[in-house]
Amino acid sequence: MSLSEARFHDLVDATQQAIEDVLDDCDLDIDLENSAGVLTVRFENGSQLIFSRQEPLRQLWVAARSGGFHFDYDAESQRWLCDSNDEPLGELLLRVTAEQAGEAIEFEDL
Repeated sequence: MSLSEARFHDLVDATQQAIEDVLDDCDLDIDLENSAGVLTVRFENGSQLIFSRQEPLRQLWVAARSGGFHFDYDAESQRWLCDSNDEPLGELLLRVTAEQAGEAIEFEDL
């Protein structure tokens, strides 16, 4: 079953808010900007993570220094999973924040 447009936007909004909450609570010097549904995270070293919604595909896209990743929402596990390797969004975020900020940040339940 595919996600309705409203459900898709609710899920992305909730996910982006959860990411912002985790990053706000960490000790890193991070700049967060949420504009027109795109969340941009800028680390102290200038690298960025960009979260954007791809509405026609019902996907959440993540651009990181190590590449671009496309996530589908899995209703059964209630998680965003990478469409190429089924990696949960939280695990990817743990990995890329460690790569880009030098500190592993736990993104539980993502």
